[in-house]
Amino acid sequence: MRVVAKIGTSSITTESGSVDRDAIVALCADVARLRGSGHDVVVVSSGAVAAGVPAVGLASRPSDMETLQAVSAVGQARLMQVYNEVLEGHGLVGAQVLLDPHDFVDRTQYLHARQTLGRLLELGCVPIVNENDAIASTELRYGDNDRLAALLAHNLSADVLVLLTDLDGLHTADPRTDVAASLVTRVAADDPLLAIAASSGGSGRGSGGMASKLSAARIASWSGVRTVIARASRDGVLVDAVAGDAVGTTFDAHDRRLPARKLWIAFAAEVAGRVTVDDGARTAIATRSTSLLPAGVVSVDGEFDDGSTVEVADQNGTVFARGMVAASASDLRGVVGRRTAELPAGMTHEVIHRDDLVVLPG
Repeated sequence: MRVVAKIGTSSITTESGSVDRDAIVALCADVARLRGSGHDVVVVSSGAVAAGVPAVGLASRPSDMETLQAVSAVGQARLMQVYNEVLEGHGLVGAQVLLDPHDFVDRTQYLHARQTLGRLLELGCVPIVNENDAIASTELRYGDNDRLAALLAHNLSADVLVLLTDLDGLHTADPRTDVAASLVTRVAADDPLLAIAASSGGSGRGSGGMASKLSAARIASWSGVRTVIARASRDGVLVDAVAGDAVGTTFDAHDRRLPARKLWIAFAAEVAGRVTVDDGARTAIATRSTSLLPAGVVSVDGEFDDGSTVEVADQNGTVFARGMVAASASDLRGVVGRRTAELPAGMTHEVIHRDDLVVLPG
């Protein structure tokens, strides 16, 4: 079985932001047990920024991107030092892998990442993956490692994705503020995975929250990957989650599987604007998987360039799709409602090509 396990910043750092070695010891013990049972394991680990903050003498996590990226470079080295030392104690070799979104959007990079990670697993290594925070641009980044882990699970054709956090799983409300909140133990593949409200905030030491984990679970489900959200500090949590035991919240795999590019467009890319379409265009897109043409566009909101990801909404304001546009917002506004024969010379005939358009569930 191939396993992708993601652990969040709050689960492997202390309140002061330093690396919690005991947490990494517990995680690596589970990794070693799984490896001993013949499973491949890839770890997606947050914590670089949090580990770097005290190392450079800062009192708190910085907010400006330049400092965040510099601090992450410092913290990443310290984080890997701990992983390498602990894994060596189990006779395992850690391998640092830093990825950026281009590795999933670009087909060549996507295949290269898969080949490299696959070879590392063949060599018996444990890849420790993180976003390449030190050089990632603000315009194109994952934003949190939950989405990265889900896309990686797709890339590697993983059997299970385990998202380790500081909560027992998905609850009906935030259990830290609502005593009546109850644990949701299972979400079926045909359920709208984001139907339950969840906070986007986390512990304050990381960038994710339950909302990002729900998004990651949907990505993984649409990749045919079973997903488990569970408490990182629970003894043997990773082993139990892989075995299918009752732990945390399990999201069943969906029988609909999207290619990596469409997964990125649907769930990971940052939305730059919105295109509103008429009823005919909505029906054509939703039922016949057609491209969106200028004739079906009613209005364009936001400022964006060609290649940006936008929401596609109907005239009631309901967002039912997302896509990567082939023209800028200013160019599109000049051709709203026009038929193909009426378009100016050189103007693209498709606002969004069907290969870059994803109809969202629910």
